[in-house]
Amino acid sequence: MRPSAEPTDPLQPLLTTTEPPPVWFLAPEGFFALPLADSPEERAARAHSFVRELYSRGDETVWGPAAPYYTAIAELMQGTGVSYAAMGLFSTSEEEHTPEGDIARHNPSDGVAQCAFTLAAIPTDQADTDTDVVAQGILATLSADSYSEVGWLDLPCGPAVSCVTWRELKLNPAVTASGEATDLVTARIQVHVPFPTGPFTAVFTLFTASVDRWAQFVDMMGAILQTVSFVDPTQALTPDASPEEA
Repeated sequence: MRPSAEPTDPLQPLLTTTEPPPVWFLAPEGFFALPLADSPEERAARAHSFVRELYSRGDETVWGPAAPYYTAIAELMQGTGVSYAAMGLFSTSEEEHTPEGDIARHNPSDGVAQCAFTLAAIPTDQADTDTDVVAQGILATLSADSYSEVGWLDLPCGPAVSCVTWRELKLNPAVTASGEATDLVTARIQVHVPFPTGPFTAVFTLFTASVDRWAQFVDMMGAILQTVSFVDPTQALTPDASPEEA
């Protein structure tokens, strides 16, 4: 995966034409990758596949109208620097098993926790290739925001800085089911991981309004970050190993 530059505050990217080095990570089951691609034709084709996966119990009456919507989202993301974007959908029902031992599937009406997840890379002025030095600079910059909880992380791929931000929004009555003004609380965790292979910082962002499941989303983000690598994981495989084992 080759992420490109994304404007993200409070760290503003530098203008550059340099392509970021690749970065690898594993996304968990329940993530549905949005149809990002280089050409409009490929984005449209991927959108049709995306809606069939997302609405697996639907049919053409659902897929037909939905595909152009997600194609438009992909068009809007084109050029913003986001190289991977996904919707996470997870049942909030208690896990049950079928008589055969399989995990039972639930309808969305049983309860669903949602999140949005993106990856981008911002070019950074890294005169020093020491990722610890770069991460310390990011930590100092983000810590200036008193409304965010900023922390240091030591990941298998190197140092990183996390930033958690909570927001309370007032929804207009026109967009609420009750027809009344409603408060909406959202939470975002953004993790900045300096590239050891070039003057860029990978920015992983998870955003959700399902704040009652925030602890699970934080654990999920932590699990994703444990898999981040700036070296092709297949290069570490032994003759007896498989990609899944790696």
